[in-house]
Amino acid sequence: MTKNEEARLKKEEKLRAERERLLGMQEYEKRHTDCTYICGVDEAGRGPFAGPVVAGAVILDLQDPAKEILYLNDSKKLSEKKREALYDEIMEKAVSVGIGIVDSQVIDEINILQATYRAMREAIAALSVQPDFILADAVTIPGIAIPQEGIVKGDAKSVSIAAGSIIAKVTRDRIMREYDEKYPEYGFASHKGYGTKAHIEAIKKYGMLDIHRRSFIHF
Repeated sequence: MTKNEEARLKKEEKLRAERERLLGMQEYEKRHTDCTYICGVDEAGRGPFAGPVVAGAVILDLQDPAKEILYLNDSKKLSEKKREALYDEIMEKAVSVGIGIVDSQVIDEINILQATYRAMREAIAALSVQPDFILADAVTIPGIAIPQEGIVKGDAKSVSIAAGSIIAKVTRDRIMREYDEKYPEYGFASHKGYGTKAHIEAIKKYGMLDIHRRSFIHF
């Protein structure tokens, strides 16, 4: 066997294994054979000291081979470069994508859990088609009449939720990079608003901004 043939076989085997993994991640979607549009919902940014909480809602086409999206996974398990590439692919191939953004002032007013629910509802409302069923990561979203299921660690178990997690994460990271350009002394591009040592030191030195969640900061 030549090196080229060996490389080709390894590539084919890797692709086969990836497709098998993705089929396993369609388990929850396949349970709802009576549904046309199944939406996966996830959030990014529940824990940071600064910036919004963002939710992504995605309806994938799992029947059309041309709409196949490889390497969908929990956004935290993917590199930034891979997330950005998958974001573009999801936007191109998904049946519909919705995004919900709730800022720091609202988070302080209603608490992070309620703000997360609001972002999720906004993301679902932004879809161009109404889903028949919702798969959400770890929560049951109140105020939604559509049937739903909360799945613990759903972003690693459902392709739809994984897609939602990527949309939410990339959207939020882009927002935080914009804040970094506006407030470079805080280092938002690196820590994305999370409570790192460098971020805490910057807050102590420069004070809190309007984008900081005052209910999160106690030092």
